Amino acid sequence: MKPQHHTTWDDAGPSLQEIGSWPLALIHLHQRLAPYFARSEPRQHALLYLQAIISEIPRKNSWQIAEHAKQARPYGMQRLLSRAVWDEEGVRNELRAFVGECLNPPPEDPGVAHQAPYPVHVIDESGFPKRGTHSAGVQKQFCGATGQVDNCQVGVFLSYVTALGHALIDRELYLPEDRITDTAHRQAAHIPETVGFQTKPELARCMIQRALSASLPIGWVVADTVYGHSTDLRLWLEEQGLSYALAVPSNEVVCVQTAQGYRICEVASIEQQALGVQDWQRLSMSLGTKGERLFDWAILPLVVHGTVDGCHWLVLRRCLDDPSEKAYYLVFAPLGTSLHTMVLAIGARWSIEVDLENAKDLGLDQYEVRSYVGWYRHITLVMLASAFLLGICVQESLHHSQPEEQTTSPPLIALTTSEIRHLLARLIWPAPSHAPLICRWSWWRREHQYWAGYYHRRRRLKAG
Repeated sequence: MKPQHHTTWDDAGPSLQEIGSWPLALIHLHQRLAPYFARSEPRQHALLYLQAIISEIPRKNSWQIAEHAKQARPYGMQRLLSRAVWDEEGVRNELRAFVGECLNPPPEDPGVAHQAPYPVHVIDESGFPKRGTHSAGVQKQFCGATGQVDNCQVGVFLSYVTALGHALIDRELYLPEDRITDTAHRQAAHIPETVGFQTKPELARCMIQRALSASLPIGWVVADTVYGHSTDLRLWLEEQGLSYALAVPSNEVVCVQTAQGYRICEVASIEQQALGVQDWQRLSMSLGTKGERLFDWAILPLVVHGTVDGCHWLVLRRCLDDPSEKAYYLVFAPLGTSLHTMVLAIGARWSIEVDLENAKDLGLDQYEVRSYVGWYRHITLVMLASAFLLGICVQESLHHSQPEEQTTSPPLIALTTSEIRHLLARLIWPAPSHAPLICRWSWWRREHQYWAGYYHRRRRLKAG
């Protein structure tokens, strides 16, 4: 039987008083954005936008966001993403600084000493399926959301991971080369003339460079095969002195040192040629909800410029349930770095998947904008809302942490960002229930849908 506890909600925390203070934290974060807005009206709309994103409205599009904000029309929210004058890059910088403050507390704070290999910067991409062809950068390409080639936009993201938590801190919209060279598409999507074609690894490099320029600590950089396969990205990271653990495809050709001498081969063939049972170690790369994420690992020195320098390695990962399922990583790290540290760095990669999933719960993929700047503005505001929830999560975790033997609270997991959002959505920013407003929006939607159908039918008649 489970032990019985007679603890009140306030004892378990957070108290209603603490929850009531959370909106003030959002106001303080919003005040930091003031220098990036030319006028007070769009700045106020940004605060209402953030509150609506955190709420539980079904979809985070301009109509439902405006209705949640108790506005009679969606035009103000649409203008916020399109024509309003504000600096979304400056807001992005403020977001990055805020996350750094949350996840890198002063070292004198008790109980928050950083563990190797933190902080880790994780690169990944996410697809945004689209029906039409007018959104900036949209075309048929691989979409992670559907797992196949689909009509979509693709964003490249950077997540910041420390022992205290993790959050998205940067983003770039991938623009395929044939979309960049399509003048009509550029004009329709309002893509600036200064924006040229960049590969996904080049976009990742830009985001890492911005983090470096902002003096954000970087322990490791990790990413999947799209980025690990890029020799240019790997060389650039080495030039910056940044440790990395980058996945590579199974057909990546490397030169490794084995007991039999140097071997040049595809990474997928190395186990059969050079590894024995004794070369594998069972290590956990992170702690999941179901326990330790255990895999078998092996490591071999890489031969770089004809020599083994003790800094370049090939790391192999083998699944316990299905030994035929393997992954391969090229690692660059300081002399003496242990395999366990490399494994922990690799394990940090799952954090960005959680960050993207949480951000999509906040409406990351629910925008209805087509323009280049509109994409950046919506994505940035969603990331900012997610960072705000992370800040509350970290604050509550540090505030309520105490030695296990002293606690009288029932057994609870730590507050999560999704649980904090649920409390805010239900207690602080619920959906409006003002009858005249709801009826007015019903009328507006039906009128808008009538005219949209009318003009659609008229265009089809003219085309026929």
